[in-house]
Amino acid sequence: MKHTLILNNLNCAHCASKIEQKVAQTEGYSNVSFNFATKKLCFEHDGKDLIPEIQKICDSIEDGVKVSGEQNRSREHKHDHGEHCDCHDHEHGKHCDCHDHEHSHEHGHEHGERGHFKTVLLIAAIILGVSALALHLLSEGETAHWTVFGLSLTATLAAGWDVFLKGFKNALRLRIEETVLITVAVIAAFFLGEYVEAAMVTILFSIGEYVEDLAVGKSRRDIEKLSQIRPDTATVLENGEEHLHRAEEVAVGTLIVVKPHERVPLDGIIESGSSSLDLSALTGESIPQSVSAGSEAPSGAINGDGLLTLRTTKEFGDSTATRILRLVEDAAAQKGKREKLISRFANIYTPIVIGLAVLIALLPPLLSFGSFQSWLYKALIVLVASCPCAIVISVPLAYYAGIGAGSRMGVLIKGGRYLEALEKADSFAFDKTGTLTTGKISVGKVTALEDYTEDEILALASACERHSSHPIALAIRESAYGSEIEMTDYAEIAGCGTSATYNGKKIACGNARLLKNNVPDSNGSTVYLTYDSKLIGKIEISDTLRAEAKSVLEQLRELGVKNELMLTGDSEQNAKAVKERLGDIEYRAQLMPQDKLDIISGLQKNGGTVCFVGDGINDAPVLTKSDCGAAMGFGSEAAIEAADVVLSSGDLTALPKAVRLAKKTLRTIRSNIIFALSVKAAVILLAFFGLAQMWMSVLADTGVSVICVLYTTRLLKNKH
Repeated sequence: MKHTLILNNLNCAHCASKIEQKVAQTEGYSNVSFNFATKKLCFEHDGKDLIPEIQKICDSIEDGVKVSGEQNRSREHKHDHGEHCDCHDHEHGKHCDCHDHEHSHEHGHEHGERGHFKTVLLIAAIILGVSALALHLLSEGETAHWTVFGLSLTATLAAGWDVFLKGFKNALRLRIEETVLITVAVIAAFFLGEYVEAAMVTILFSIGEYVEDLAVGKSRRDIEKLSQIRPDTATVLENGEEHLHRAEEVAVGTLIVVKPHERVPLDGIIESGSSSLDLSALTGESIPQSVSAGSEAPSGAINGDGLLTLRTTKEFGDSTATRILRLVEDAAAQKGKREKLISRFANIYTPIVIGLAVLIALLPPLLSFGSFQSWLYKALIVLVASCPCAIVISVPLAYYAGIGAGSRMGVLIKGGRYLEALEKADSFAFDKTGTLTTGKISVGKVTALEDYTEDEILALASACERHSSHPIALAIRESAYGSEIEMTDYAEIAGCGTSATYNGKKIACGNARLLKNNVPDSNGSTVYLTYDSKLIGKIEISDTLRAEAKSVLEQLRELGVKNELMLTGDSEQNAKAVKERLGDIEYRAQLMPQDKLDIISGLQKNGGTVCFVGDGINDAPVLTKSDCGAAMGFGSEAAIEAADVVLSSGDLTALPKAVRLAKKTLRTIRSNIIFALSVKAAVILLAFFGLAQMWMSVLADTGVSVICVLYTTRLLKNKH
């Protein structure tokens, strides 16, 4: 069974990584993944009530973490926002017997008071610290010395008491992380007589932690907003009266009412009413779509000014919005290579820098290169500066921010590794029908023979096909719209086409079998028109090219894609016709699914990263085989399940947007890693030569963390 739990109050990315690892190492747990942005711990386990066991693991690593079920959390969220309560007797302003509601309010009140108390202490610490610094610079003597000591000690304890408590606990557990490092550094600074510096280091660290919490909290809220597209309740119409029900309890075929400016809770067909639907949360398309009776209304869409009555067509769990949310949330489990690398990096990096600090503290004095006190101070700077939190926080946050930004513009990316595949893809292979083309038959080239014009050939063919329901006949009639020619004696010619009498002579419209001598280029995509057994015209039928297809291919080439390939099971002639309209793209025609697999495998063997874009059930194997498979819209279930990326708008323009987003996400990750390591390396180098002070190491730790988090949140504002 798959489980999802919420780890509330977990704000340390390094601790989160350790919890994830420990749960994964515990017997019975598999596919464990923690998303720091949403606080969700996902895993598979045969058991049911696993909260106590997970709580015990969390308590052994980080104090204050409260484990709750995802369902409980969503209930608390509803209460906090004054929305529908599961307790039927609950009314606005009255007491609610729901335990989760009480716990939510008590916990929120307690958390808020604790936050205010810490803020007041931090302000007091800043005042005391600045006073100590001023006195230290302006006064001398025994009295001033002890006054500075008292002010510095009070400021240090006021600003960092909770940091030191956590540091001592982590040290006893032999867990070396930033709270331990800062605790050791501050204590050592007091022993070395650097009272003011100890106070300022603690204050700077606490300010950095405070700002970092604000930045991470804001990014978490922004990410959650991207996923809030599914209402949990629906207004059901029963015997002419409206009743509010939980959306998951509404059966298929139920009549529901969607009021102006409400989100559609369940997929349905509009029975009555007309309005416009804002589909931007689902498809990324900003222009509202006009709807009326008979139109489809997907869940998650926002209704315009009209009142709509819908008959539901899907259950809550199968609705469009639920499927999108599931895809986005499951993406957290599919971690990118860099994300996994950072987790391993943190485990190796910390012991290495501790060893380096010990060597800096002991080796130079033993070799008579200075005093032990001087080198110990340098070692403390190295310890504090080297904490990997900036990288450990910003890298996973960047992946999830990228995935969240993608979902907002109609591109559902199922994990960090697929962002990586999109970023470095050098080959894109496309299915033809339904992907590069619309899948809708249309009239192409018209050839007129004898003394007829092209318009006359179309008009005669349309009249001859007047009573046919064949898709080709419909395309011809649509193309010749407005032409009215009267004929008699309409008839079907089995396996050939249709015939009629026109001006006393027989006219026939159909395939090459109409002709006494079949033409050599006949492939089923050309319609022939004969009059009195004489060929008078030809109409080529083709699949309609997507309006955006050519532009998308050009944009991909500009983004560095080297190979673009069209793979189709259609005929050579039809494939060539599409290729000529698209321009610079290779093609392979008359392919079976296995042939497509072989072509993708060949590209991969040459060392390339291949993305395949398709829409049909027959594309599912190729979507799975490629490094990143992209499915068009919410069509075939098999294609969507097999795909790594879903273009929910069904529009190819989302593809280059996704590639740009992937490149921006990975560029952000690389920039954060380079920036963080460069600053830390610079401070460590300066410390070695005696040019760095302790406050610089704090900036290299919490300061860099804040900058990296803020830089990462740019992804949530992505417009491309």
